[in-house]
Amino acid sequence: MQIIFTTYLTDSQKESAYNLWNNEYPQNLQYKHITEFDAYLNGLSEKKHYLLINEQDIIAAWALTFIRNAEKWFAVIINSEIHGKGYGTMILDKIKKDETQLSGWVIDHERDAKANGRKYHSPLSFYKKNHFDILPDCRLESETISAVKIVWKKV
Repeated sequence: MQIIFTTYLTDSQKESAYNLWNNEYPQNLQYKHITEFDAYLNGLSEKKHYLLINEQDIIAAWALTFIRNAEKWFAVIINSEIHGKGYGTMILDKIKKDETQLSGWVIDHERDAKANGRKYHSPLSFYKKNHFDILPDCRLESETISAVKIVWKKV
């Protein structure tokens, strides 16, 4: 596996990221069409993409950093078939080399299901293991998501 960095996704890379999003995030966060996903990406500023490519040149994970409210935010999506093998930490470590601070929203409960009907498992313990601080008083609550803010700062 190797990580490729880019500031622009090709159409096929965007389609892979879109599929990862819809397959791995809870069903209520899905985009019905890739144009909706594209609109989401186009609304973000200073995007950086990190693609984990396997031996068959397939994108197995996608990470994104961007600016929101004068902070560096991120998202990471890993194909569930490779969870628990260190690839999430590998991507985070690469991003941490490029950044001094990261903020993110993390679903911190087990109430959501993925598109395939399986339970969406909260990655909160993964982020704790990777030295993120949880800000329990800073939450995102909407019809589609209930999440807590996490922050990492380089020391």
